Amino acid sequence: MKKLLAYFSLFELALWGGSVTLIVIAFFLFDRNSYLTLTASLIGVTSLIFNAKGNPIGQLLMVAFSLLYGVISFTFSYYGEMITYLGMTMPMSALALFAWLKNPYKGNKSEVALDVLGKRARGLLWPLTLAVTLVFYFILACFATKHLPLSTLSVTTSFLAVYLTYCRSPFFALAYAANDLVLIALWILAGIEEIRYVAVVVCFIAFFLNDTYCFINLRKMQKRQQA
Repeated sequence: MKKLLAYFSLFELALWGGSVTLIVIAFFLFDRNSYLTLTASLIGVTSLIFNAKGNPIGQLLMVAFSLLYGVISFTFSYYGEMITYLGMTMPMSALALFAWLKNPYKGNKSEVALDVLGKRARGLLWPLTLAVTLVFYFILACFATKHLPLSTLSVTTSFLAVYLTYCRSPFFALAYAANDLVLIALWILAGIEEIRYVAVVVCFIAFFLNDTYCFINLRKMQKRQQA
């Protein structure tokens, strides 16, 4: 426990502790029943603080979060979120975990060697994103997915995030932050219909704050590694 506490800065511990507190308070105010949502939220926010350190544990926890979040999305007929996280984010997070473990920084397996997008990776980024967006749009339309435009935008930002994560680019955190904003909008619409989903809104607000910090910290880490 002492090693774990020493691993994170005081700010990181405060950010994680504040996020957990916010999520738990929101759960007991608006939900009180769906402990699956609470579990997923706590796993998710913990994965982000490890991601901010470039630690592969963050990707392992993201695999678990994707599985639980897919189930939660199914309960509100957000089939886009369910398909995106179970069919794309979860398997690509597993691939990212493999890539991060395979590329430690100077042999330190708790810190990934961050990379700059090469010419080939940059060339594939937008064509692949467009293709995935179009394919998922028609799939989601077939399932009569609620709020189709927002759900499709969630697919786009999610793919950008997992692709950049696999490429070990710090900009994956920025893509996840954009995805958080889309999900905040989606779950606000769900919360209008059923108040217990307000707890999910609070969860993604916490995620947005953590992903923003993650991007800032990883950029600093990348500069340190390159130096």
